[in-house]
Amino acid sequence: MCNARFVLGAFAASLLIAGCGRGQPDPTPPPPRIEQPPGRTPQEIADSIATERARQDSIQAALLAQQQAAAQAAAAASQTLRQAVYFGYDESTITTSTEAALRAKVEILRANPGVRLRMEGHADERGTSEYNIALGNERAESVIRFLTNFGLSGDRFTSVSYGEEQPAMQGSNEEAWALNRRVEFVITAGGDSIVGS
Repeated sequence: MCNARFVLGAFAASLLIAGCGRGQPDPTPPPPRIEQPPGRTPQEIADSIATERARQDSIQAALLAQQQAAAQAAAAASQTLRQAVYFGYDESTITTSTEAALRAKVEILRANPGVRLRMEGHADERGTSEYNIALGNERAESVIRFLTNFGLSGDRFTSVSYGEEQPAMQGSNEEAWALNRRVEFVITAGGDSIVGS
């Protein structure tokens, strides 16, 4: 009997201990495992990310270089359009060097149909004021005729003559006179959207 009570007591005590143990939380579960794609190590993944970043950087660098080249071409085209052309003494005919400069303008004007130009004719100080105004006008009109002979519309161009009134260089010598016998070009429309040809 004593033995049975002892066994019964031991059994009750074990149930009590087991019951008390259930109130305690389970140990912290391990963090979930991050499954790697089959066949790819962490180093391969890092290399892939680095390769993609390098590719994106290369694309951005190419785009930036392209934009810079386009801006430089536009600036060069604008400068070419504004470059003056020069004439011989008492002449309004297009010389060989003037023709080369005007042909460069033709290509830019074809690539930029929205560009409009004003040709400003000038003369040196020799001759009367009235004569020099007429000579400056003949020079400006000669340039317009040259450009329209290449199929450019005449309504893109206007002309004005300043005669001897606005010399490029002061002086009464051949160096000054040669610089003053000219046609200058002013962009009157489309200058903000010029593209290189």
